[in-house]
Amino acid sequence: MSKFPKTKKGRGCRSAIYTVRKIVDDLNKAGSTVNMCAIDLSKAFDKVNHYALYIKLMKRLVPVELLEMLENWLAECFTCIRWNNSWSNMFCVYSGVRQGSVLSPLLFAIYVDDIGKLSDERHALYVILHADDILLLSPSVSRLQKLLGYSTAQLYV
Repeated sequence: MSKFPKTKKGRGCRSAIYTVRKIVDDLNKAGSTVNMCAIDLSKAFDKVNHYALYIKLMKRLVPVELLEMLENWLAECFTCIRWNNSWSNMFCVYSGVRQGSVLSPLLFAIYVDDIGKLSDERHALYVILHADDILLLSPSVSRLQKLLGYSTAQLYV
């Protein structure tokens, strides 16, 4: 059981800041430096890979009927671009989850949830997920680079 609070649903920005501060203080007390990588996933809802999301949902044993419904819902998404008073032709959107949908934040959370599992207190590797931001903390640059590589890979597995 981690001594650091999880920054998930129901926790605000203050909780995330407290968690990061506690990790930094603990590592400093142990005589270590702290290296941090902040990843801002703004526009991330637009980048969700549908096939990677389906795989993650299948790993969570989501019923086939629900998977088929989500696949149809995401596959039938068309849009156009408005520039001044002109409109482009309609085109299909092949990635992302729909903005404004009540289901999209949940799908996005499932999509990035595996990154949080990379936290490993024994090796002083920490991942803080908050809204569309990810903070990676480590006592060494080389470990931080590995953590960044692993976290990036989790978005496509």
